[in-house]
Amino acid sequence: MEIASLLPPDGVIASLRATSKKQALQELAHRAEAITGVPERKIFDVLLERERLGSTGIGLGIAIPHGKMPELDQLYGIFARVEHPIDFDSVDDQPVDLIFLLLAPEGAGADHLKALARVSRLLRDKSMCAKLRGTNNPDALYALLTEPLASHNAA
Repeated sequence: MEIASLLPPDGVIASLRATSKKQALQELAHRAEAITGVPERKIFDVLLERERLGSTGIGLGIAIPHGKMPELDQLYGIFARVEHPIDFDSVDDQPVDLIFLLLAPEGAGADHLKALARVSRLLRDKSMCAKLRGTNNPDALYALLTEPLASHNAA
């Protein structure tokens, strides 16, 4: 599974202005509404419900909020580079500055897990994260996220 199949070019937020986890999720839900057609409030509620189970802040400044929604017919991704790192209740207690939102249809069990694994692998690459943190140009971020690298093609 390639990131390009999840992430539309307008799904990149190069400089997200948020001062809290809740505000970041609201902004991501707002952008997701424009891309998916699902109301922002429904998306936000699904993301909050998932966060109540445990933080999607996976450490090293990275969060992968995700959820399943019956209204969707495909997987959607949105990437945001946070302007100023925010507290996300991450497993390592470090603030988050890279967020990849993943939304999946209700019945997308295996595909949802494959997409989560693919995004996680991509964002656990320290050199990739350094590149993502090094630019606030949306086109450059999209190119970095969607380039098919040999080390990331295992999915």
